[in-house]
Amino acid sequence: MSIYDLIVIGGGPGGYVAAIRAAQLGLKVACVEGRGSLGGTCLNVGCIPSKALLTSSAKYAELAHLSSHGIAVEGASIDLSSMMGRKDKIVGDLTKGIAFLFKKNGVDLIEGWASIPSDGQVKVGDDVYEAKNILIATGSEPAPLNGIEIDEQDILSSTGAIALDAVPEHLVVVGAGVIGLELGQVWSRLGARVTVVEYLDRVLPGIDGEIAKLAQRALSKRGLKFQLGRALKTIDKTNVGLTLKLDRVGKDKEEVIEADKVLIAVGRRPVTRGLGLEDLGIAFDPRGFIQVDKSFRTSVPGIYAIGDCVSGPMLAHKAEEDGVACVEMLAGESGHVDYNTVPGVVYTDPEVASVGLTEEALKEAGTEYAVGKFAFMANSRARSTGETDGAVKVLADPKGNILGAHICGAHGGDLIAELVLAMAKGATVAEVASTCHAHPAMGEAVKEACLDAMGRAIHA
Repeated sequence: MSIYDLIVIGGGPGGYVAAIRAAQLGLKVACVEGRGSLGGTCLNVGCIPSKALLTSSAKYAELAHLSSHGIAVEGASIDLSSMMGRKDKIVGDLTKGIAFLFKKNGVDLIEGWASIPSDGQVKVGDDVYEAKNILIATGSEPAPLNGIEIDEQDILSSTGAIALDAVPEHLVVVGAGVIGLELGQVWSRLGARVTVVEYLDRVLPGIDGEIAKLAQRALSKRGLKFQLGRALKTIDKTNVGLTLKLDRVGKDKEEVIEADKVLIAVGRRPVTRGLGLEDLGIAFDPRGFIQVDKSFRTSVPGIYAIGDCVSGPMLAHKAEEDGVACVEMLAGESGHVDYNTVPGVVYTDPEVASVGLTEEALKEAGTEYAVGKFAFMANSRARSTGETDGAVKVLADPKGNILGAHICGAHGGDLIAELVLAMAKGATVAEVASTCHAHPAMGEAVKEACLDAMGRAIHA
């Protein structure tokens, strides 16, 4: 059996992109995937199916607002089976696309679950493959909550929440992060009563606080109910559903909520079990992530790790950047990821997008900064489409360098790209503001926020 230059363990966004890029660089590459389809959590049970459901549910929710446009719609209903079928077809088509890219680029696909019995070896089933280098790209999984058993029938992870066969009457979402809010809005739009329970006193931890408040206000208008500062103690199954007992954080008070479905969305954890990493002597940090250096090398020579199983934002596009940088360095080229310019997006309505530092982080560090803001209510395009919730917020240093940018609003995930590029290329708020933006367009809000950071807002 020939020796591979690189075996990638995991066919998710980080792993499959790394495998393809390595093959493009002339390496002999194999990728091991045990799921039965490529694309990892993101494509199979995460980013893509959830966005498909967000889109379908948004179209249904929009019907309620068409009367303001002079359009009357009667008798609209949901065919949940067809909606789920559309989602599954999108996933299936995309996984087949990755398999085609493997064939096109000469990447060998090895199906099964991998372990690393010793340096330079990957075992899959009864077969052992030799490799000069091994890349661990095994991703992450939903984090459990102590004392709560997820059965994917009544108590759900995100995997179960994208596969329900009926709209719940009352869905309780535990966790007001990205996954909880996105899936909560899906089912709220489709008719469920949705209550979001969060331990902290705010939604979207890690997002700029002012932007998070705008998002919560907008989501509340769209039907989500929030119970903040609550800790989930127990979930008991009864003959009629589920009973949740909550503690008010910092107060000696217990509350009870009845529900028929509960989504546990309290974060994710790296998947590294079963690989034999401890026996190899690979080092982990206190949170269970594999420790790597700037070249993604683990503590064992010849073994690398990227994506969700190492520290940093647990995002598919971050994993892709990790993978490309890692294999380019492995092939003798330069590779680099600037984690300060990795954007994050919450695909709710309105969308929430962020890059760089928050205002809270700047205050804590004692950094001098200016704030530029522009509300979509004053944007002509937003007024004409009726998407006026939210604002663009830009944070800059005294020289105008952009330290962070945060958006709550329609198409925020697309609008943030301009500010990511500006940060990556060192463009100042003055340079962004001096760029001609089309009118009427949502992007004008970015220009106006940058003008505001300079004290020169025109339309604010």
